[in-house]
Amino acid sequence: MKSESLVIDCDGHILEPPDLWEKYIDPKYRERAMRIRVGDDGFEYLEIDRKRAKMTQPGLLGSLGGMGKRVEEAKRLREAAMKGAKSRPEDIRAIQPKPEDTYLKGAAFGTMDMKERLQLLDQEGMAKALLYPTIGLLWEAELFDAELSSAYCRAYNRWIADFCRDSGGRLVPIAHLSLGDPAEAARELERAVKDGCKGAFVCPFTITRVPHGDPAHDAVFAAAQDLDVPLAIHPTFEPASFGIHHRYDNFQWAAWYFDLFAGQGVQHSFGTFFQLGVFDRFPKLRVVVLESQAGWIGYFLDRGDAIFNGTTLGSTVRLKEPPSFYFKRQCWISADPDERTIASLMPLVGEDKFFWASDYPHPDHPGNYLEELKGLVAPMTESGKRAILGENVAKVYRV
Repeated sequence: MKSESLVIDCDGHILEPPDLWEKYIDPKYRERAMRIRVGDDGFEYLEIDRKRAKMTQPGLLGSLGGMGKRVEEAKRLREAAMKGAKSRPEDIRAIQPKPEDTYLKGAAFGTMDMKERLQLLDQEGMAKALLYPTIGLLWEAELFDAELSSAYCRAYNRWIADFCRDSGGRLVPIAHLSLGDPAEAARELERAVKDGCKGAFVCPFTITRVPHGDPAHDAVFAAAQDLDVPLAIHPTFEPASFGIHHRYDNFQWAAWYFDLFAGQGVQHSFGTFFQLGVFDRFPKLRVVVLESQAGWIGYFLDRGDAIFNGTTLGSTVRLKEPPSFYFKRQCWISADPDERTIASLMPLVGEDKFFWASDYPHPDHPGNYLEELKGLVAPMTESGKRAILGENVAKVYRV
């Protein structure tokens, strides 16, 4: 993207080497390391603690670097189906995963090689990219062992720091933390920051079922505040029993519907930070909301303030001030490039509150993000453009 502004992708992704956890995990856990295996059906699958992952469906691993791929075939099938045409077997086969579509073959340019990623940044006119995992977003929903979860996080954090180390600061490593053991998560955050990580993220659920904002997690919040790094909430696979999608039968096929609401888990966890008073306990903690769109934040803050100030329900909130006060003081949110409401929200919420993200190379976001980004910023003021393109994330993450 040609621009005189500083452009930073606040949420790009890498594809981890298949042997990452075997190489980087603490030796005592090596037998229980995460691995990619091949099943009797010929498809790759993820092995978590010596068990086959149930949520990683056949063909999924090979599609994780598939941003923008097979979209035209899918459009054609949808249009034919709407006209009453029966799907031909050859058409279905064209978009269905195949055993030969492996994780490594599906890796997009710049997802597994540091130098390639720097080339991609140069091609797209970006200064930097904050990097998050891919396989790392899949396993936590199926591992309820806090000790091993912490070990998996440590292994990834060591690797991502190494991956970014020689990039001249252009690739920014972000640590993965599990809240299963908050004391260990706080220790790991300190270690990871010393190793080069510029922040951390947690998933939108906790294996203990303790709300994110509960004082049980204060060790993590205190560490992030003391280390002066942001703590983000990033969507991941979630345990089915923790989710909200249980009101309809025979609807598992509706992938568009489920992805439409994929960010709601992040909204739920973010809301607990207000309900349970995190921002008064930690007035310098910086919290970032990722990959959940940003247009809803206007409703969220308006409704949150109204309930806080004008109803008896507000008595349950452990905050001195209304939610919007704390959001403006210490929270930020990432917008997708295809959102069209952000320019209108900026005067109300603040130009300094928004980032943008590509989600590259994940297939649940369109591949024309640079074109969409131009449309996102077109109606904004010049200061708003500079802010969302890169200045905000540079200030918040100290990069």
